[in-house]
Amino acid sequence: MQAFSSDHFVLPLPAGHRFPMPKYRLLRERIEGEPGIRLREAPPASEGELALAHEPAYISAVFEGTLPAALQREIGFPWSERMVERSRRSVGASIAAARAALAEGVAANLAGGTHHAQADKGGGYCVFNDVAVAARLMQAEWHRRHGSAVPGLRVAVIDLDVHQGNGTAAIFRDDPTVFTLSLHGAKNFPFRKEASDLDVELPDGCSDAPYLAALDAALAQLWARHGTALPGLVFYLAGADPHENDRLGRLKLTAEGLAERDRRVLAACRERRIPVALAMAGGYGRDIGVTVEIQRRTLLEALASWKQWNNRRP
Repeated sequence: MQAFSSDHFVLPLPAGHRFPMPKYRLLRERIEGEPGIRLREAPPASEGELALAHEPAYISAVFEGTLPAALQREIGFPWSERMVERSRRSVGASIAAARAALAEGVAANLAGGTHHAQADKGGGYCVFNDVAVAARLMQAEWHRRHGSAVPGLRVAVIDLDVHQGNGTAAIFRDDPTVFTLSLHGAKNFPFRKEASDLDVELPDGCSDAPYLAALDAALAQLWARHGTALPGLVFYLAGADPHENDRLGRLKLTAEGLAERDRRVLAACRERRIPVALAMAGGYGRDIGVTVEIQRRTLLEALASWKQWNNRRP
């Protein structure tokens, strides 16, 4: 299974900043040498690729460092050339993972899931929306390969980060070719949410059993709404932040509950022969090692699904 990293492009943050930037390097180090996982460094997304989901004026402001102070505060990162490069690489990793998934069934971005970024602004530690850009680019490449001889590529976003994917929902609000599903904490950030195609709000303290029941019901709705015209690609945001140890999550899932969540999503897509591109999305554990271990288990579940997709022995 191919997995794409961008942690060599570290964003310099002031002392005491709450964003756990080291988790990306730690995750890569944990899976280096894991049999079956082929690590690749992510390429940067181009301005043209970013423009598939973002306004040119916003892209220029990010690239040139002319973002107003209020927008920088909304993103939560100070501007720097490294911020720009890291953001481009994070998008590039989801593009590469999507291409690999379409070819091999399953692939992963070791970062990504920047679902708070909207077409004209960022927010919540998200500069560009990696999944939105990658989805639009995969649709464009599909059309270039197949033309009008076959139906266009339908995409579904299964967003299981604990925070609602407001940016992704806003970008695809009027796009019937992309279905957005978000399962998230009802009282958590963002406090002003955008309407996804399917939103499932969970109460504070939600634990494994009710969470998994809600997930099963949401997946059933996803497939039912598509009928026989199933998506040709799924982007899965496998956030670690529903975990009971998470500083920002407010839910109470165990590590085993999250692993079962991953197995159910991957199995549901595999059974329908729908390729899956994963992004790690959020994770703000009180112990960063716990977050990294949850994400490592997600990648191992993805690897197991990739092996089954390709009929490879464990």
